Amino acid sequence: MNTVEYLKLGKENFNENSMDTFVRHQEVKECYRLIDGEWKLVPIEFVEEWDAEELKRRAIMMADKLTNIWYGYGAYLEGKVVGYIIMSNDRFGSRNQYAELVLFHVSEPFRQMGIGKQLFHLVCEEAKRKGVERLYISAHSSKESQEAYRKLGCTLAEEINVKIAEDEPYDVQMEYKL
Repeated sequence: MNTVEYLKLGKENFNENSMDTFVRHQEVKECYRLIDGEWKLVPIEFVEEWDAEELKRRAIMMADKLTNIWYGYGAYLEGKVVGYIIMSNDRFGSRNQYAELVLFHVSEPFRQMGIGKQLFHLVCEEAKRKGVERLYISAHSSKESQEAYRKLGCTLAEEINVKIAEDEPYDVQMEYKL
């Protein structure tokens, strides 16, 4: 297999067609839910899959916001995006210590290869250079997603961003200390 190339995302390497071959597919069997003040795994089954129209819509939105609202990195294999991670430039929290990790996905055929870990490392280094103390993550509640974030060292958020939490009420609000 050829080498994965990691690049800072921008107009020169990301556009409305950049996700045409991306595979966003996840078969979920269990999710975490807050029950009586504790996060518990419960059986919840569904498939999350983005079709070509959704991939195009997301690519257009990402390309537009990467100009000044967001920054991030992409993993490219043979010129095709196989993973990406995107942060917001906005700060919040009691000391403006948080910046939101907005999007983080690895194409299904390329999971479990260390691509997500490398992308996470790159965005953490960039966030540190920008003075961010903690990444804020509204993380998918599926067992697999939660395991991946915990493996990276993410923990439950000490401060909850109410707006973000209300936008995705089933997500687990997490953070990563830089």
